[in-house]
Amino acid sequence: QVQLAESGGGLVQAGGSLRLSCAASGRTFTNYVMAWFRQAPGNEREFVAAISRGGSNTRYADSVKGRFTISRDNAKNTVYLEMNSLKPEDTADYYCAATNRIVLPTTTQQYDYWGQGTQVTVSS
Repeated sequence: QVQLAESGGGLVQAGGSLRLSCAASGRTFTNYVMAWFRQAPGNEREFVAAISRGGSNTRYADSVKGRFTISRDNAKNTVYLEMNSLKPEDTADYYCAATNRIVLPTTTQQYDYWGQGTQVTVSS
């Protein structure tokens, strides 16, 4: 089992920045590809970004490419999502996820472990 705990959400004005963190515990962190998803009210959960076990490969949704950066610190068992130039449409609950697959999946079904989420609200 892997336990994931997100933090760093909050209220920010459009154009602002936030950094989300996800602390992992339970199993060897470097065994897992890590990702961020988000879910806005009334919408399905959607892929945001993923990062490989060693951190050298990343993948982003087109909607956040160039604005968001995913990174990980394997010494701290933590994955981050740096969000810049935030837009009101980025408002959602953000979830951290983990999978022991080798590739960087983009669908919820391919992730085995999930955090409880952290809320991000971007005001216009």
